[in-house]
Amino acid sequence: MGLTTEPTVRESRRPPRRWPFSFADSRLNPWRGLGGLPREVWLLFATNLINRTGMMVLPFLVLYLTRELGFSPARAGAMLAVYGASAIVFGPIGGRLSDRLGALRVMRASLIASGFALLLFPAAKSFTAVAAMTVLWAGCGEMFRPASLAAITHVVAPEQRRQAFALNRLAINLGMSIGPALGGFLATVSFRAMFAVDAVTTLLAGAVLLLTPWRAFSGVNSEATARDGDTVGPATIFHDTFFLIFLGGVFLVGIVFFQHESALPLYLVQYLGLSPAFYGLLFTINTLLIVALEVPINTATAHWPNTRLLVIGCLLFAVGFGALGVIASPAGVIATVVVWTFGEMMLFPAISAHMAEIAPENRRGVYMGAYSMSLSLALTVGPWMGIQLLAAFGPVNVWSVMFALGALAAVSMAYAAPRARSPLAAGAAGS
Repeated sequence: MGLTTEPTVRESRRPPRRWPFSFADSRLNPWRGLGGLPREVWLLFATNLINRTGMMVLPFLVLYLTRELGFSPARAGAMLAVYGASAIVFGPIGGRLSDRLGALRVMRASLIASGFALLLFPAAKSFTAVAAMTVLWAGCGEMFRPASLAAITHVVAPEQRRQAFALNRLAINLGMSIGPALGGFLATVSFRAMFAVDAVTTLLAGAVLLLTPWRAFSGVNSEATARDGDTVGPATIFHDTFFLIFLGGVFLVGIVFFQHESALPLYLVQYLGLSPAFYGLLFTINTLLIVALEVPINTATAHWPNTRLLVIGCLLFAVGFGALGVIASPAGVIATVVVWTFGEMMLFPAISAHMAEIAPENRRGVYMGAYSMSLSLALTVGPWMGIQLLAAFGPVNVWSVMFALGALAAVSMAYAAPRARSPLAAGAAGS
């Protein structure tokens, strides 16, 4: 008789061995449901986490220039303007290069080049040399963002894009919760050490992309041309009227968002008499909410059309910052931060997902670059504008203006994005 492999009655009745509790599937796990994302998205997560964990030079650049090099506050502040102007220029360049050369190549080159620029930065001593190094550093570093956003659109199915973009932001926020704190410690010890750590982590992030295998996609004109070789979609972004209106909405809501770095701290300290430590607490609340809730929110709303989240996000920014005009208590201020943080968690992943949906596949980098430029322009204009309004007209007026800008951004989004379908519908149409 031959040996049989049939199970005995006792073996067939034996229940499979399982853990009594699985954290991966538990409601206690805020990131459940992300297991289906491609490995490339997780590689980008690791890349951004490493890179942002070491990001410390930019927050302490003014302090370095004034204390270490003896620059006047005005000259040191001018370097931030140089950085912002460079970001406005090089963001679109990075997007265009990602369409021409491939998003992966641009991301690798951006990280490696900016890492070496950081290593060389302390050698610059004069105002001209520092300005040149700032342009080089900003130019190399700011090309990464549009390329990384374009890369996500190439490897993720439409119905998973918002979760993927939310995961990307999670890595950035986790890293930024560590980098500036570590930078503050290193700045008290050695500014050179701060530059070295930032450079090394940037190079390590580049090494992740260089040494790990990626799926065979170039990001260059992937499914991007018609059979005749013609470009799909409008000839340029300047012919895409809806997209230009959409960028206007991004710029307006960006002005409102960046008040948390300018008018908000001045208002809290000078007008409400609250301590700088309380302002720091608001950052902690914002980061904790994003880490805990952004991925679950975007997973739960994956079937919603992008337009709905765009409008809701802008309105939450309008209400969150606008309410500061009538709120003066610490508890009330915390409540406003919670409101606009929910807007942040809904809006920014929806912006990226919407652009991935409407952009011609051979020019996704260009569209992402235009988005990066709009945010950089808002970062350049917004803080200055908020401070000027606060000084000239007082807090009630500045927060009223922010409410109006946020509401106008919501109207722009509603008008510019009616073509947007839900990601699930888009995925079904493309299958």
